Amino acid sequence: MYKSVRSFIGAKDFNESCNFYKDLGFKEVAISSNMSYFKIDEKLGFYLQKAFIKDWVDNSMLFLEVDDIEAYLKKIKVLDLLSKYKKCRLSKIVNNDWGREFFLHEPSGILWHIGCFNY
Repeated sequence: MYKSVRSFIGAKDFNESCNFYKDLGFKEVAISSNMSYFKIDEKLGFYLQKAFIKDWVDNSMLFLEVDDIEAYLKKIKVLDLLSKYKKCRLSKIVNNDWGREFFLHEPSGILWHIGCFNY
């Protein structure tokens, strides 16, 4: 019955954000000149819009659940996104009661929580 849930996020610099997500491993499917769908597989993805509303973008967060958090953090470090995208930030892994996560700020400032749950 259900197929997916997809979020919409904005971009301060649409082209830079598109390049960032492609470098991160997402596949871009152009919808129009103002919007693309970025996917990891057929059910995991989001829409990136050529739209910047500061309060909206500054408060946007996404959570990507991964099987192996150490391997995914290593993959991101190898991509060297922090030197290519000056506004990006990457944290260390944090242990929580519910699981583990680290944080990645993308070029527009959207906060990605990347983690795994204890269950």
